[in-house]
Formats: sequence, C-alpha cells, structure tokens
Amino acid sequence: MKVVLFCGGEGMRIRDHKSEVPKPMVPVGNRPILWHVMKYYAHFGHKDFIICLGFGAEAIKRYFLEYEEAVSNDFVLAKGGAERIMLGTDIDDWTITFVDTGFRSEIGERLRRVKDHLEGEEVFLANYADGVTDLDLNAYVEKFRSLDKTGGFLAVRPPQSYHVAHLDGDDTVSLGPIAEEDLWINGGYFVFRNEIFDYIEHGEDLVAGAFNRLIKEKKLYAHRFDGFWSPMDTFKEQSFLDGLYKKVEAPWALWRNGQD
Repeated sequence: MKVVLFCGGEGMRIRDHKSEVPKPMVPVGNRPILWHVMKYYAHFGHKDFIICLGFGAEAIKRYFLEYEEAVSNDFVLAKGGAERIMLGTDIDDWTITFVDTGFRSEIGERLRRVKDHLEGEEVFLANYADGVTDLDLNAYVEKFRSLDKTGGFLAVRPPQSYHVAHLDGDDTVSLGPIAEEDLWINGGYFVFRNEIFDYIEHGEDLVAGAFNRLIKEKKLYAHRFDGFWSPMDTFKEQSFLDGLYKKVEAPWALWRNGQD
C-alpha cells in the first residue's frame, strides 16, 4: 500500500524560531523523525511513499537527494577507500514521490492535492510524520479491511503528565492523572479507502472537516491502542525519543529490534 506523509507544517512548538528546519527533519538519533516513520512502514512492506510538502520542502528534498546510506548501515572500505561495499541499506528499494501541497494548506487539502497519485489504490495509509509507535500495523489494517468503514485512525492515550480536575457542584475537587482517564486522542496513524476523497472539501482540515462527515455516516473507525506511542511536538519529547534510540531502547525501531 502507498503511504501518504504530511510534511508541510511549520512545527512551531518544537522549532526554534530562527530555524528553517521543518519538523519532520528534526533528528532522533542520527536520522530525522521522518526517516523513523518511513522505516516503520517499510518494516511492514509498505515502501511506496508520497510526501506532501510545504514549509521546508527544499530541506526534505535535499536530504533524500543527498542520502548517505553509510550513516546508518555497516559497510566495508576496500582498495584504500576507493571502493565501498555496503553490508546493509535503508532506502534502495523505496519509491518516494515529492509533491508540493502548499505552504499553509490544511491536512485535508494536502491529501486532496495528492489524489491523482493514489488512483487505483483501494486502501492506503497516511501519517502526520511526527510520532512513533510499536503498533502491529498488519493487525490494524486487517481489522480495518474487515469493516465497512471509509477511514480509520489510531486512538491512543494522552501522553502528557497533566492531572484532570473533576469539580462537583459544591466546589468539591478530585484530581487524577490524565493517563488514567478514559480519554483517547488521535495518534496520527491513518488508513483510508479511496472513497475518503468524496468527503474532503476544498481547503479544509481532515479531522475537523472530513472526519465529522464520516462520523455522521458511521464510516470512521478508531483503533484503540495501549502500546507504545509518542508524538514529537516539543523539545522534551524529542529529547525523550532521542535518548531511547541512542540507548537502543526504542520500541518503535522494529527493524532494529528484530520484531514483526
């Protein structure tokens, strides 16, 4: 299946105001978060990517145009360095389509603008490209295919450390960790049937627009998941993921952990 990656946002919460590096290019270990998301999908056999570009498009294009396999793979130098023999590769069997979807387009509009690249795809995947998980993608897709739904999203627990305040009419207060509440949020891992384009209107957001229409027709599936999931919206979250990866404790790195 093809994988659509939404990479056009500015990422203002994590990006230094002086930086021109787009959020998907913020590093986790020796590779950007975008690479980690793509490696995850490739691990499950989905290696045909469509990148929806906007802010920082040049940086993303240049990264792949100048991609250096030796950074994250073992290799042998021979003949005094004149010959390099790669012992592993990352992207040699990937296909990546780069599409300018507008500098400030909403997510729904970005998806609408790559419709032609998804012609003939009965089912396809999509992702915000800024979060990682150890989700069994095959089980998720298999479940979606068995349902009469047009769209599906990964429903995860809020990762924040906030406490939820419950207030009674007499000003009685109780507090509890948000992670222990029965709350679920959109984890940004989507699966769609091609009919999703019938629900997207020009210029609109995906969730606020198309999803509301799907909900009215009971065509939206929420896949509840209690496993590892983490966004990378803040510097704190980036540091957390970077630390896990460098300590070889990254649950999402299924390709490195030898997991299916």
